[in-house]
Order: sequence, then structure tokens, then C-alpha cells
Amino acid sequence: MNTEFDWYKVIKGFYDDGLWTKERVYNTVGAGRITPEQYEEITGEKYTPPQ
Repeated sequence: MNTEFDWYKVIKGFYDDGLWTKERVYNTVGAGRITPEQYEEITGEKYTPPQ
């Protein structure tokens, strides 16, 4: 039984369905749920780290 949770799949689904904003997806990078590259794949925009 695979118990690993796929954050990328869940977050992408929420974003694609219009349930999450780009800002919310952005915040998940800082929380360690997805990588900056995955942010770019989901939103189509370059990830810029916070200053």
C-alpha cells in the first residue's frame, strides 16, 4: 500500500479547478509541499523567491 501523499497532484488539481490562486500555490513552495519548478509547471509563471 502506497501511503505517500502527492502534494503536486492535489495542488495542481485545486489550481486547475479554480479553487486556489497563484498566491496560494506560491505559499506551498515555502511550506515545502512543492518545488519552485513545480510552481512554474502549475501556474506557467516563473517562481521568484521572497525577498
